[in-house]
Amino acid sequence: MLNNIGIPGLLLIAVVVLVLFGRGKVSALMGEVGKGITAFKKGVKEETDELDKKADGAVDVTPAEKDKV
Repeated sequence: MLNNIGIPGLLLIAVVVLVLFGRGKVSALMGEVGKGITAFKKGVKEETDELDKKADGAVDVTPAEKDKV
């Protein structure tokens, strides 16, 4: 069903949403979506940085060849 929408269908949906909610509401909603995406990216970056810090402090504890039985 959604495979057949195309560009004209998307434009029609955009116009209907704009008419129903008004430009101000749609603009505010898109601003909130942008803030959410930015916060998500920041959170992902912080987590990867934290994991990298933990990996830098890791020590190899595997026994050497002469220690193996």
